[in-house]
Amino acid sequence: MADAAGVPDSKGVTNRNRSDQEAKMERYDSDGQIPRCRKTRFFVVLMLFSGMANAYVMRTNMSVAIVAMVNHTAISHAISSTQSKERDGDFEWSYKLQGYILSSFFYGYVITQIPFGLMIKYYGARHFLGWGMMINSLAAFFIPISARSGGVVGLCVVRFIQGLGEGPIVPCSHSLLAQWVPPDERSLAGAAVYAGAQFGTIVSMPLSGLLAHYGFDGGWPSIFYVFGLVSTIWCVIFICLVQESPAVSTRISEAERRHIMEAIWQAQPEERGRIPFVGIAKSPPFYAILVAHAGHNYGYETLMTMLPTYMYRVLNVNIRTNGIISSLPYLAMWILAIVFGILADCLIRRNCSITVVRKLMNSLGQYGPALALISVGFVHHSLWLTSVIFILGMGLNGAIYCGFKINHLDLSPRFAGLLISVTNCVANLVGLMAPMVAGHVIDPKSSVDNWRIVFNIAAAIFIFTASFYNVFASGKPQW
Repeated sequence: MADAAGVPDSKGVTNRNRSDQEAKMERYDSDGQIPRCRKTRFFVVLMLFSGMANAYVMRTNMSVAIVAMVNHTAISHAISSTQSKERDGDFEWSYKLQGYILSSFFYGYVITQIPFGLMIKYYGARHFLGWGMMINSLAAFFIPISARSGGVVGLCVVRFIQGLGEGPIVPCSHSLLAQWVPPDERSLAGAAVYAGAQFGTIVSMPLSGLLAHYGFDGGWPSIFYVFGLVSTIWCVIFICLVQESPAVSTRISEAERRHIMEAIWQAQPEERGRIPFVGIAKSPPFYAILVAHAGHNYGYETLMTMLPTYMYRVLNVNIRTNGIISSLPYLAMWILAIVFGILADCLIRRNCSITVVRKLMNSLGQYGPALALISVGFVHHSLWLTSVIFILGMGLNGAIYCGFKINHLDLSPRFAGLLISVTNCVANLVGLMAPMVAGHVIDPKSSVDNWRIVFNIAAAIFIFTASFYNVFASGKPQW
């Protein structure tokens, strides 16, 4: 894939060879205004948002489905009156086994991160993302038969394959954002795309709960059939309509193409050819992102995979209501992520330091959930109060998309895909431990005291990693 800095114009002259005056004149339209048409890049951001939503639907639906799949009467003697009214599932899986099942997805997910991050630089991101998600989507259709015929091992294998297919989603999305979005729009665009994770969770949890109760083929299998079909349709649309960059797009206006490409060229260093592995390995700002990303994933995966089980076992919430209540924190996170994105871009346009903005947003996004996790273990007597604390904590967590999550693009738009593939790989290796640790802590007794330990561990990790980020992070271009 040709680098954007070397893409020739219609006369065969690269931007780097033009005079500054030529570049300046071409940037303006006939009325002397900088063209700000956003139609094509808005479509790309919308497709990336919906792709992220699909990815998280496929990732989180198992958290709700497993509640309906498991025979809770068989694995626990402490059954409340509310739980006894629920239809028990067919599988006698202990909490430890459930933790391994929920983690199996992430083993496949993490091992594809760095390879795709390296290949994006040379082969582009569009096809890796589209076809990877196609594998993820088609594998969903095999989950019911794998669970029924292959048990824990068969189910873990299919979830592992789904993880392999979803591996490209983050590095490829980051790479496409770097190609399509000018620097002064990245906070909002990045927040919008990655908030698709919350939107997908919002859709997945309540609908999964309803499908588990009312759906076909025994209820819970319909979760994977319905969402697998929707995700497959998205893959076809993405592969057919989204293009790699403004330079090669046939659907973009010339004014929008010039505005995007020139804004990106002005903000990044000259092309030096090789990937700066040594520079990255010695960079404190890179390690700040790495540590913050790892801490966030541990806390986030603790909630994403275990919240439905906590609602069911401790607060006696039935399966239909469970999915709805468990999705509310992610609704708050989705809404506030957009609000924080707008605020961050406004601060940057008003000449506030990018470094200061990233640290401010990241502090809100990690210290806030930490306080919520510490508090929630002491209000288990009230479903209403528990829900409010989870909603506030996860809502503040939306600020991380304007913090460490988009910070890779500040350090290097050109190598953003590689940088996030490394941090996302490490972060998900840390994150996959979250359901396993929680499973071991609460097994065999799912008591409030044990759940409090689970939440306090996640809170401590949030606090440490946010503090590390505040010491070492930077918003200045590095490579």
